[in-house]
Amino acid sequence: MTEKVTLWQLIKEDINCVFDRDPAARHIFEIITTYPGVQAIQWHRVSHWLWTHNLKWLARFSSTISRWLTGIEIHPAVKIGRRFFIDHGMGVVIGETAEIGDDCTLYHGVTLGGTSWKEGKRHPTLANNVVVGAGAKVLGPICLHEGARIGSNAVVVKDVVAGETVIGVPGRVVRTDLTEDKKQQQKLAESVGFDAYGTSGETLDPVATAIHGLIEHIQVLDKQINMMTDSIHQLGGQLPDVEMPELDQCELQQNQDSDKVD
Repeated sequence: MTEKVTLWQLIKEDINCVFDRDPAARHIFEIITTYPGVQAIQWHRVSHWLWTHNLKWLARFSSTISRWLTGIEIHPAVKIGRRFFIDHGMGVVIGETAEIGDDCTLYHGVTLGGTSWKEGKRHPTLANNVVVGAGAKVLGPICLHEGARIGSNAVVVKDVVAGETVIGVPGRVVRTDLTEDKKQQQKLAESVGFDAYGTSGETLDPVATAIHGLIEHIQVLDKQINMMTDSIHQLGGQLPDVEMPELDQCELQQNQDSDKVD
């Protein structure tokens, strides 16, 4: 954001970056005339220029016109970097002291809001390459560091470290760099029909981690009990012979399907 670029260059980059982030985009004329997110950013570039040149009422009036036309509210004082994209856009609100870096993306219903009426820094700072999902609320003078990802409808009130993904209410960190042990835990959990929040197979949630650990712990205990039982039998002891049911994925799936039909 330190490189000096002209207003016209910023607007061109905002338009061209849509092709990289929206496969529905076909040509520049369509983007300019039918994408409210792009239109709101173009209005904001002008409003921000007016604001920085001390034409504050005109800047606010311009941003109000933009809100009427696009359904997106961006305060003219907001500092926005290059190649910013708002997808769909309806209901997006960005507060006065928010700062947005380069190559960031927001989806519809996002709020970059404040939690205080005190003057000064009240709104979030987004570093470069941050993505905020639909309906998410990022509140307060916090920082989403480079490459952070905020899931849909999450509520974030604390800083997010670079490259981390946050989901849920309140927002909590998930990781996608699964080790082999963690992948095995997911397979164990799936074998009993558990999939936390419908998340993808590559997302490890803290709640899911706990349940996966319990499942793995139970399986280890089963093995130990079987070994103890064998040892008691070898020593001549007698134990009631109770057969444990096997977890069969196909049978589980059939039971789930029959429950849905019923």
